Amino acid sequence: MENHTRISEFTLAGFKSHPGSQLLLSVLFSTMYIVTVVGNICMILIIRMDSSLHTPMYFFLENLSTLDICYSSVITPRATLAFLLGRRSISYNGCASQMFFFSLFGTTEAFFLAVMAYDRFTAVCNPLLYQVIMSRRLCVLMVVGSYLSGCINSTIQTGFTFSLSFCGHTEINHFFCEVAAVIHASCSDTLVNELIMLAVCGSIIVGTALVVFISYGYIIITIVQMPSAESRHKAFSTCSSHMITICLFFGTVFFMYAQPGAAASPSKTNTISIFYTVVIPMLNPFIYALRNREVKRSLKKQLKRKGFC
Repeated sequence: MENHTRISEFTLAGFKSHPGSQLLLSVLFSTMYIVTVVGNICMILIIRMDSSLHTPMYFFLENLSTLDICYSSVITPRATLAFLLGRRSISYNGCASQMFFFSLFGTTEAFFLAVMAYDRFTAVCNPLLYQVIMSRRLCVLMVVGSYLSGCINSTIQTGFTFSLSFCGHTEINHFFCEVAAVIHASCSDTLVNELIMLAVCGSIIVGTALVVFISYGYIIITIVQMPSAESRHKAFSTCSSHMITICLFFGTVFFMYAQPGAAASPSKTNTISIFYTVVIPMLNPFIYALRNREVKRSLKKQLKRKGFC
């Protein structure tokens, strides 16, 4: 797996076969990126400016919003310029850096969603011990642990991928340096790398998804057993936005990575990748704002204080 051929750059060929759609794609990507950044910054400001939202749930949500900005920023601005200006080349080191940070933030988000599911499990199933269990120290440790797990995975993925040989002018059939697409562009035997990618990504997806499903299994059982409709509605409302987010994220990521031959259909892969790299980070602040009464109440209070309503 030694890299015998050192090339200087790659060509990102994602959506290159649709020349008429390049301007549309650049406008679409730039618009969604602006909405992502503005929406997530607004969510962070709402949480920080309202002391009633200084709870473990909103601590994790604030960190998720920060992560979504970083996650989208690794991919979207460069893809937008590539579609608009036709500059599809990316340096060897630039591709490795993009892959590292994409893997870092993507993996960290999976762990964040698992942590947030455990937080909701504790709040619904152990409400009297919630503040004791979800201490500030534990919350910080969970966030740090999520980033550390993401860093370990991204180091493994990037290290193994860029130990491969790449021959001549290498074209990557994707709009960013996605792991499977770069492996597919190598002229080495990639079987070991594909198996490692499947094992590592599969274990992370399955592991975090299990935490989510087990947590929500207990949550649903607890909610069903609540005596009044009002208490059931209140408990469900605190979890509904997170449930939508995990369905969107794990649904697309599981479809992409936890299956053999993930790079077999480049056009399908490119399309699905738009959803989990661009669309989901854009939707998250709106899902939490529109489905959460506390966030809506805080937003109205902040707007009223500023004289907007």
